[in-house]
Amino acid sequence: MTRPRIQIAVDAHDPHALCRFWAAALDYRIEDHHDQVLALVDQGLVSLEEETVEIDGRRAFATAAACTDPDGTGPRLLFQTVPEPKTVKDRIHLDLHLEGGREELVDRLLGLGATKLWDGRQGPQTWVTLADPEGNEFCVS
Repeated sequence: MTRPRIQIAVDAHDPHALCRFWAAALDYRIEDHHDQVLALVDQGLVSLEEETVEIDGRRAFATAAACTDPDGTGPRLLFQTVPEPKTVKDRIHLDLHLEGGREELVDRLLGLGATKLWDGRQGPQTWVTLADPEGNEFCVS
């Protein structure tokens, strides 16, 4: 049996905007589904007007967007529309770890639309907790 790959699915109000934020934050590549979408429209499996949107001149699924690590080592991030808003603290979140340059990364993330929530510390380990543009918490350490 092969080991499963991990995809992280994130509920979103605007999956395309959130995908753009995380792609920029992680230096990921936004997946282009234009050809797949048009093939499904041509087969009558997807409605062009009801199930797709145009973004930067390309067709995309209206309720989902994804980005991937260009090196293929990190997990795929899938952002999907859900009808309800975020109402409680996340029980799972992403941690971004890097060697040096934390302050620069935090500043860059804030410039992309993140919000600083608090500074954390446990023993010698320190981190900054942020929220993405839709309020999902994540940490930078």
